[in-house]
Amino acid sequence: MEFRRRTLHRERERRMEHRQKPQAMPQMRQRQMARCRRTVRRQRLRRSETDTESTGEIMRIGNLTQTVWKRSVKKQLHKRREAFLTEPLNGERCSAMKVDAQTSVVVTANASANGNTAKTATYAAIRAVNDLACRGADPAGIRLQCFLPKSMTEEQFRDLIGEAEAFCEEHDLELINVAAETSPAVRQIFVQAGAVGIGKNGVLPLGGASKGDEIVLCGSVGLEGALRILEEQEAELSQRFVPAFLRQTKALKRELCPLTALKAAVPHVRAMQQIGSGGILAALWELSEAAGAGFQVAMEQMTICQETVEICEYYRLNPYQMTSAGAVLIVTNEAQQLLHLLEKEGVRAARLGMIHDGNARVITSGEEVRYLDRPAADELARWMAEHVTDR
Repeated sequence: MEFRRRTLHRERERRMEHRQKPQAMPQMRQRQMARCRRTVRRQRLRRSETDTESTGEIMRIGNLTQTVWKRSVKKQLHKRREAFLTEPLNGERCSAMKVDAQTSVVVTANASANGNTAKTATYAAIRAVNDLACRGADPAGIRLQCFLPKSMTEEQFRDLIGEAEAFCEEHDLELINVAAETSPAVRQIFVQAGAVGIGKNGVLPLGGASKGDEIVLCGSVGLEGALRILEEQEAELSQRFVPAFLRQTKALKRELCPLTALKAAVPHVRAMQQIGSGGILAALWELSEAAGAGFQVAMEQMTICQETVEICEYYRLNPYQMTSAGAVLIVTNEAQQLLHLLEKEGVRAARLGMIHDGNARVITSGEEVRYLDRPAADELARWMAEHVTDR
């Protein structure tokens, strides 16, 4: 009897457990619930795209919403040239420009800049238009592609575009369009600028130098790098330098875009190269490689502002290996005439040396003579990696 009672008890327990187990959901019902969950997720995503419309809130990841683009981009763009056939649109990736029968070429140039300040896009634009001018073209317009960190607000983005638009207005350029996207992979503002212009008499070749031509430096070595360091670390530098020094340094930014002087110089020029990544030493190497010739230049003739020297010494940087937008190496066989012209335009300029046969790339400094090494890494890029924190 005891055995029978235990058996019946176990049987009742098994039946109770079976009743408490949930019945298996039919397969069709499972698919319906899965579709419902996907629909809810899509609705939540659409709401998140439209909820962050306040200018002070962080923008969503991915391409700009139409609302943000109209409010922070389109309202700041102003039509200045009827030659551009494409209208600024969110998502537009191409630009078209009408060219009359007298124009020989349309020239484009691309440049980039990264950083954490509202002037980052402006520096990319400066580089691009100067590169156009170095090929003998008259810059007409700029397109910007902005990659933004996820912590950036719409108000900060509007300031970024406002600075670029102010630069374009100052130099009578069209800000053709702006494309932007926010991404968790981006740690600092990164801007690509594409400039377009007209070359009425063809394009100046980079390799146009020949034996006997002279090398002239237009502008100041390392100035762009010094200005960008000041803008990124003004709080720190204000503890090291007096306010008057900082004001003087900021005022030098007007020298970064000598478009009028470069245009006036074109008739007297064989080749021009803006000093980009790697500084003047890299630019000399690039000119020599393109021409297939050597040179000899005097380092003591390279113009450099005392403000640049002070900032570079503070951070132990080599200004001769630092990007220098606005400083241009010019190859000419009319050096004296060119120097006089640049002086009239109010631009710093100096004769550095000459092009010669062979491959020797010689730099003198007083009695010291050395050969130019291959271009080193850019000093500003190294400094940015070490000192500029993520947003």
